[in-house]
Amino acid sequence: MATLPSNKSASSSPPPSVCRLAIEKRFNGLTEKEKLYAHHMARAAWHGTRIILRQVSPESNSIFDLIMELHACTKGNWQDLSARTGVPLNSLHEFLEYAASFLSNVGNYYKQGKGDQKFTPLISNEDLARLCSLSVKATRLYHETEGPTYARPPFGLGFPSEIAQSSYYPGTLRPSRDEIARISQALEETSIHPENTRIRKTLLDDGGSSFDVLQASVEIDDQPREIPCPNSGDRVRLIRGDHSRELEQICASLDEARKHAANPLQDRFILKYQESLRTGHLEPYRESQGVWVKDMNPSVETVFGFVEPYRDPFGVRAEYEGLVAVVDKEETKLLTALVENSAKFIRRLPWAKDARENDGKGPFEKTLFEPSDFTSLHGADFLKSIIFPGINLPNYNDIRENVGFKNMMISNSMASQSSKAKPTSACVHLSEVDKFFEHKIPTYYLWVVFHELLGHGTGKLLVQDGPDSFNFDLKHPPVNPLTGTAIESWYRPGQTWTGVFEDIATSVDECRAECVGAYLMSDRELLAMFGYTNKSVINADDCKILPPSKSTRARGVADQVEVEYNMYLQLGVAGLRALENYIVEDHKWGQAHSRAHFAMFRCLLAAGDDFMTIEHDTSAQLLTVHVDRAKIATHGRPAIGDLLLRLHIYRCTADVKNCRAFYESLTQPSEPFLEWRKMMLANQVPRQIFVQANTFLREDGRVVLKEYDTTFEGVIQSWAERAV
Repeated sequence: MATLPSNKSASSSPPPSVCRLAIEKRFNGLTEKEKLYAHHMARAAWHGTRIILRQVSPESNSIFDLIMELHACTKGNWQDLSARTGVPLNSLHEFLEYAASFLSNVGNYYKQGKGDQKFTPLISNEDLARLCSLSVKATRLYHETEGPTYARPPFGLGFPSEIAQSSYYPGTLRPSRDEIARISQALEETSIHPENTRIRKTLLDDGGSSFDVLQASVEIDDQPREIPCPNSGDRVRLIRGDHSRELEQICASLDEARKHAANPLQDRFILKYQESLRTGHLEPYRESQGVWVKDMNPSVETVFGFVEPYRDPFGVRAEYEGLVAVVDKEETKLLTALVENSAKFIRRLPWAKDARENDGKGPFEKTLFEPSDFTSLHGADFLKSIIFPGINLPNYNDIRENVGFKNMMISNSMASQSSKAKPTSACVHLSEVDKFFEHKIPTYYLWVVFHELLGHGTGKLLVQDGPDSFNFDLKHPPVNPLTGTAIESWYRPGQTWTGVFEDIATSVDECRAECVGAYLMSDRELLAMFGYTNKSVINADDCKILPPSKSTRARGVADQVEVEYNMYLQLGVAGLRALENYIVEDHKWGQAHSRAHFAMFRCLLAAGDDFMTIEHDTSAQLLTVHVDRAKIATHGRPAIGDLLLRLHIYRCTADVKNCRAFYESLTQPSEPFLEWRKMMLANQVPRQIFVQANTFLREDGRVVLKEYDTTFEGVIQSWAERAV
């Protein structure tokens, strides 16, 4: 047997660190009814595992089965597997690291910490074959997956090519970007939403192209539905039934969850969601989201569906996800206070400057800013390739404007950030390290809070709904602050933000939201709302302000000036770390947030007068961020404000042409950034993977929760006991 090259030379990444998404204390505080609801909703979430695996790569489901089979063979006694096969313990450890990373990322492409780049096992294929020799099934799965498991290229996810792949476009034939755009346009004109679809290209007998649009649904059609594709000789067919088995399991678990719903709103949104899963139609899902946002501050919060399009290279097809979380009532009180005062701070954002109309918010902001909820959550079950610290949903603009939206902070995810903070000191001067980490987590917490509510929560898309229907005055259109003249573009009937901006949509909006968070970090009144004064005491463990009587628990005293300064140091560090997620081979960014951070970084470096500089120590192979704190008000904040205004107006006016030209130029790394990228890769922060709890239904009808060791073995065991 020829030995395929291991990944030892392909990556200098340090071993990942395993962090627990701690939930036991919060979960045990629920009532028995709430526990039953959470349990069945969690089962609904985890049943979507194979959907994500199928969306990531053709081999991911089989790799998952191989890992589960080896766990079954050993009953979790991995050292016994080494003894029985003669595979050295260090090689076994390399397999366990790969397996835990695979399960945490839900596939063999990084999302958490190293966006969308493929990772391969460090264990040699010969040693992996020996591990699999104990089972006929494992041996079969090994031979089935050996080639694609170790193969590089593909190097990452992207438009199908010699160096990238995307399972949103499965099959041996690679659709071009133009073909994907053409099919997506045909779907839009037929009122078929793309989020829960994939596109497979085949050839007809006459040599023409055929495109099968695979739509996720329980129901399977006897015959495909023909979709008109004007001005093209292509055959386009809608085929329902993608992920049918998994969606049926999800619906069955949702049936059980409905029996324990806390109120009629929960019952109704589940029913509408099930209707969408069964039929494949997304209109019932949209209706479910309108109901969901009205279910304010429940004890158990959930998020389900084909939600975020981050991993689709075209930017419109969404990854499946499921979240079940417990609401922290006390932490939520502080966030609610911000919601109640949000209009005041929106008036201080760049697009509202000197505005008199719309209650001082200007024409590029919603008339009514009324988010339904802003809650602090502790994630119990999180099926997603990446666990974000904050969430703002739904993504449908009409629901957001007419009904509302929810903001959610995942507090136990954010608390784990402190465990991986110290290695980033490589980018901070030695004299500033202690002060940097004293304020890093509290500052980061506020950044995320402002990002979610006042970043993603703001903005009005100017839309034409029909021939004579506009949500702005067409006879007296708003003045574009970038040009000083009337706006010239807006969203036409049927167009959406992601559909117009395609692959740059998610990163542009993340950049806009990150800019809002950073810009408002200089607002003294806003910081004071969270207790940040010259005498404020900050608890870095749970990221909330403590009363003076509890100051003995505090990690440090943070005044407003230090929080503001820490924000700009973090932006410098984030900009450098973003380079780790740039895929040189494919000239693309593997993570929307990383691209956003690099855009902000470029603007701050260009702010002038050495406001932000990077010290480049070639001998030590280290980069150090320097920020002139005296110039934050004169250079730093204005640079962020200018970028924020530009992206906001582009988004509101559907000006994709100018936005694409600006953003692609801004986020195209050249020298010295590519050299800095090499240095950052040589000094990478350990990747973070999560081990999550499971719930089980006992014979007496009570729910029990089980947490697992923070080890690679613990991660694997947790997934094996989910039985998906």
